Amino acid sequence: MNYKECMEYIEEISARGSVLGLTTMKELLRRLGNPQDSLRFIHVAGTNGKGSTSAFLASVLKKAGYRTGVYSSPSVFTYLEKIRINGKNIAQKSFADVLTTVKEAADAMESEKSGSPTVFEVETACAFLYFFQEKCDIVIAECGMGGDLDATNVITTTVLSVITSISLDHMSFLGSTVGEIARRKAGIMKPRVPVVTIRQDEEVMEVLETRAREMSGRFVAADPDDIEITSEKYPRTVFDYGSYNGIEINMAGDYQTDNAALALTAIEVLCEEYPDDFAVTESQLKRGMKAAVNPGRLEQISDKPAIIIDGAHNPDAALRLRMSIDRYFKGKKFVFIIGVFADKCYEDVVRIMAPLAEQIITVKTPDNPRALDANELAQTVMKYNPRVSAAGSVEEALEMALLFTTKKDIILAFGSLSYLGRLKVAVNAMRGRNGR
Repeated sequence: MNYKECMEYIEEISARGSVLGLTTMKELLRRLGNPQDSLRFIHVAGTNGKGSTSAFLASVLKKAGYRTGVYSSPSVFTYLEKIRINGKNIAQKSFADVLTTVKEAADAMESEKSGSPTVFEVETACAFLYFFQEKCDIVIAECGMGGDLDATNVITTTVLSVITSISLDHMSFLGSTVGEIARRKAGIMKPRVPVVTIRQDEEVMEVLETRAREMSGRFVAADPDDIEITSEKYPRTVFDYGSYNGIEINMAGDYQTDNAALALTAIEVLCEEYPDDFAVTESQLKRGMKAAVNPGRLEQISDKPAIIIDGAHNPDAALRLRMSIDRYFKGKKFVFIIGVFADKCYEDVVRIMAPLAEQIITVKTPDNPRALDANELAQTVMKYNPRVSAAGSVEEALEMALLFTTKKDIILAFGSLSYLGRLKVAVNAMRGRNGR
């Protein structure tokens, strides 16, 4: 297959939706020779912060000289960013090559009635095969949803399990309380493999600690209370944490110092547990933290007016986004663009964020069956802020938002990450038309 044919195939199998379970994934990988068994993994689960924590880890390990693969989802700006090595997206030809191989195995399974791999299972198999072919020293693999039954949980060569902040999300699949969701996320833990998390809700911590004891693994929790910010100006933050002084990061957000502290702790545990395999100097650590990027998280993509995008799509992320607004942009006038999935706790997100805006534009996330209709979202917004309008497209939402702003104001687009890439394209097209 060429790349165009690959995208058509991905679109075709996307209709199968999400199916939790490992049986089909194990069979698909068996037919591919189990490439994942020759790799070493840092496995990352959680509700919020997976992408940013993974970005910090990958940047530090790259600076330390390790060939580092990252598998993440969803993509924000380009499909191929889901699979990266040392910060570079998989090339179209490389993706076409591995997907052709994976498709042959998947087709054989279907013809033999041995299962029909979902799009996430196919993509995960492609990532594992590519990382194996490219001889990665370490792979950072993010769970797509949950943990215990997530397709990534077929891996058995985990060297470190990382659990980020856990809150209510995917409740129809994972459970109705944070404790239930934590138990699913804790399913990535492996026997005698160290676990690193961030100190958080007591119910969550009890679940994680109990599971770690059952797995006989070392359990370490980074503590946000130990973070001391010494300098801050969007998007740069300098902070001290424990024995680490003068750590500089350039990913903005009230939550990013927590993610950074989690990554620092994870790197420390990795080097302590596997001293013959991994070593990171203080210089490499600091340079890696400073260089880390994670698109779509409180990222400014234009100015005059400033246009900022953020993937806050659940209540916990919305609370952190609200705190970030207070931290960086107090006194500024905001126009919001919001697009969400219907299966999220979107009314809680709206309740937290809507009162802060002078005007709100709702939009339906394009090309996704889970997207909530813009008019229905507008009706929800109206409960908390009457100044709301529904747009017919992402491009129209941008045009409408610009009508409500001056050069000193801020347009903040948030919700599902899946529409932010389309918005960035629209912003770039607008700047091109204006000769900027």
